[in-house]
Amino acid sequence: MTRILGIESSCDETAAAVVADGREILSSVVASQIDIHRKFGGVVPELASREHLRQIVPVVREALAQAGMKLSDVDAIGVTQGPGLVGALLVGITYGKTLAGALGKPLVAVNHLAGHVHAVFLEAFRAGKDVKLPAVCLIVSGGHTVLYEVKSGDSNGPALGGLLRYRKIGQTRDDAAGEAYDKVAKLLGLGYPGGPILDRLAALSNGVAPPVKFGPTKTRSNPLDFSFSGLKTAVLYHVREHPEYAAEIRTREEALQRGERKFEQLLPLCSPQTLALVREFQNAVVRDLVDRTMLAAEELGVASVLVSGGVAANSQLRTTFEEREKNKGFEVFFPSRALSTDNAAMIAAAAYEKFRAGVFGDASLNADPGLILA
Repeated sequence: MTRILGIESSCDETAAAVVADGREILSSVVASQIDIHRKFGGVVPELASREHLRQIVPVVREALAQAGMKLSDVDAIGVTQGPGLVGALLVGITYGKTLAGALGKPLVAVNHLAGHVHAVFLEAFRAGKDVKLPAVCLIVSGGHTVLYEVKSGDSNGPALGGLLRYRKIGQTRDDAAGEAYDKVAKLLGLGYPGGPILDRLAALSNGVAPPVKFGPTKTRSNPLDFSFSGLKTAVLYHVREHPEYAAEIRTREEALQRGERKFEQLLPLCSPQTLALVREFQNAVVRDLVDRTMLAAEELGVASVLVSGGVAANSQLRTTFEEREKNKGFEVFFPSRALSTDNAAMIAAAAYEKFRAGVFGDASLNADPGLILA
């Protein structure tokens, strides 16, 4: 049994986990920074780095304790090299290099996006399912909205540690989907992060006719590319053109300032018109994500569709993919909601395939905020 300690610090979660043989999660600990960044409506890089420095040691200790292990028991250290915030990445990398050097253990550099792919494999293994390749993978979060073709580079397949091959086939041309959720939530006075609360509000629109209709977003040249900036701007213009929104937005902003951020506290402050607007926004986002992903799957003739990243926790996105797969020749796989957001179990799982292939880092390993998945 190969037990890898994974460390993740690419953005605003400090995470550590121990995973055995790339598939069995022995522990997973995540220290979130949402409360720190909430007042700013988004992640502040310098504050994120400082919080990682404060949390990294206790988080790793807790992960080892949950796994019933000592540091000397791990077989390798997997760390996120990028993409992400450079200061945040450096905290995890520096600590990971220090541990690997002191313990004489191999150091494995992991692409954060590869981690999201492996989150799907982790969940499939727990459910006793086999993910067949090739696959199309949609990684959708606050920082990324990208489509990859995923193939096995090893005849043994990914479940046995074979290196995967990735080819990017589509990406956002502007805002990531999660970023658009956050900006629209801020615009409507609904707080940060925007994704979870907009998802819950959208489900309560009760069939009210939307005050505006959003058509499919348009992208140039590549039909598999995404664009959400225009959709976000359309919501902004609609609200500006209808002053009746202003009073309730102000009321919600005042509630947020008083610390009243719970869904149950904000829901009574939302009119049916606002709920319908939120639903129409989410309909447009989900439609684009699903349509382009399914188009890619059909064009490439893949065996599976993988959906991962923070926005993969969205209930409507999951339901829509499940409905669309019924008449297709492939299966759609999601990680659990806990594995959809940033975590270190996915980093440890992704590190396992590189460990098996003998692909290690050394003391020269540095953060790469724009690291490409290939």
